[in-house]
Amino acid sequence: MFLNNSFGRTVDILHRAMDVSMLRRSVIANNIANVDTPHFKRSTVNFEAQLKRAFQSQIPPALDAKMTDERHISFFQPIDHRSVGPKRVLDFLSTTDANGNNVDIEEESIHMLKNQLNYQLLTRVISNQFTQITMVTRS
Repeated sequence: MFLNNSFGRTVDILHRAMDVSMLRRSVIANNIANVDTPHFKRSTVNFEAQLKRAFQSQIPPALDAKMTDERHISFFQPIDHRSVGPKRVLDFLSTTDANGNNVDIEEESIHMLKNQLNYQLLTRVISNQFTQITMVTRS
């Protein structure tokens, strides 16, 4: 009923963001658990940049490009936000310890707190979305 409108899209994006937040929590916990493991490389989760790229791809270009042949590649190729998923990325570029480990416990703790606050914010936003729908349907 609500899946093909802005409410459905918003709830879908919030749901995906909450899933990514849970994955990020697991990745950060894994990083913290391996803080003393020699040659361990920390991981991060990349999602927001890809989602932003998908949203920006849905805006048509200012120039109206004409294709002269159907075999040409289209100038406007929007990316569906539902096709975007989180990617786990290993950080091979930095080294913090002499043993080759690049996990900084203070930095990971800050990431964990930030992720927890972000998840709490997402739960409040999605709760508010459903509260608004409930108010509308009761009227």
